Amino acid sequence: MRLAFLGTSDFAVPALAALATAGHEIVAVYTRAPKPAGRGQQERRTPVHERAAALGIEVRTPPNLRAPDFAAAFKALDLDAAVVAAYGHILPKAFLEAPVLGCINIHGSLLPRWRGAAPIHRALLAGDEETGVTIMRMDEGLDTGPMLLAESVPISGTDTALALHDRLADLGARLIVSALDELARGSLQAVPQPTEGITYAHKIGKHEGALDWLRPAAELERRVRAFNPWPGAWFEHRGERIKVLGAQLALAGGAPGTVAIGRDGFATVACGVGGLKLVRVQRAGKGPVAGDAFLRGFTLTAGEVLAAPSVEALPV
Repeated sequence: MRLAFLGTSDFAVPALAALATAGHEIVAVYTRAPKPAGRGQQERRTPVHERAAALGIEVRTPPNLRAPDFAAAFKALDLDAAVVAAYGHILPKAFLEAPVLGCINIHGSLLPRWRGAAPIHRALLAGDEETGVTIMRMDEGLDTGPMLLAESVPISGTDTALALHDRLADLGARLIVSALDELARGSLQAVPQPTEGITYAHKIGKHEGALDWLRPAAELERRVRAFNPWPGAWFEHRGERIKVLGAQLALAGGAPGTVAIGRDGFATVACGVGGLKLVRVQRAGKGPVAGDAFLRGFTLTAGEVLAAPSVEALPV
């Protein structure tokens, strides 16, 4: 097929590579414009931009898609279909209607559960036992279009956002190739999404990483995994913010926030229900370390009570 690809983040890269390998003619890639990043504030291209450049595909970075000139340029590509994955811009009607087969989206959940910006994080936070990828034909709603293909994957008790992200990105790459093959043969029909079970995966805020020891330990353990690597789960002690990169459920006594030091040298913090063992942590400006090594370089004693995060930092 003659395609355009619209994507920005790492999630979209395997799909772009798979479509190129499958022999589709990708005539243009749309992505976010480069932004200053790092200490030197040098402009950094998106992961999709980097892969498209390596593949020799024209890259377009319009600041928005509302201007008539952008829509006209998109229509002039004379596309069979456009593939969209983690793009970050809302597609106006003129874009949605330009390709013959429409715009086909790779979404990292089993729709209609977790429509929206952060389906992977929200599935982990909610304790879902499975998620997956849905290939859908886009309409003007927020992830409301009819479904073409879907496949589920289990969520394990050790999955982080990064691990689940990578599995779903690879699954999405495989499914989009299959979906386009079946569309070309005329053997794939779109079906409406169910009207029940709709949930929304709102955008993640940095404040959501705050560990509120009044909450159940099981909830906080999911928060640690859901926010690894970004934005990170954290607590503050003696004026320093400590990231928790790995945690386990444990028995604990005392008021929420009370620290206990185990025989293995790891700290466990009492929560509203149960306790949270700090398995892997990171201090500001330092590298990640195991929880026992952390205690050899940071004063945290048994019986101390960690303060609750400030009201402004509490997750909503």
